[in-house]
Amino acid sequence: MSDITRYDRGLAKLIEIYGDKGSDLIASLQDIAPDLARYVTEFAFGDIHCRPGLDLKSREMATVAALTALGTAGPQLRAHIHAALNVGCTKQEIVEVIMQMALYAGFPAALNGIQAAREVFSERVQKK
Repeated sequence: MSDITRYDRGLAKLIEIYGDKGSDLIASLQDIAPDLARYVTEFAFGDIHCRPGLDLKSREMATVAALTALGTAGPQLRAHIHAALNVGCTKQEIVEVIMQMALYAGFPAALNGIQAAREVFSERVQKK
């Protein structure tokens, strides 16, 4: 498969998941780290997110769980909460997966995750 096809496939998936925010992410990296923008587009979205076996909703739930557990990726967690909502996750499902992380990552990580969810939910209500 050519790199152009891989990039194009990744960009299409990125936009499918994030809408305009996906294009904004790539654009924000172009002046400082264009290679990173390409890696994210090709690998994360062109390869991983396009794999068979999990639908986008399941992938985003897993990503929200992982980012919550990490506890060090607030901006990425908020972006993936937006993405989870975009691909069909409910607010309740997002809250539950974050709460589940209290068992494995501790209460501080879960509390920070819930705060991120609150911010995203509020932001989306304000935009309506």
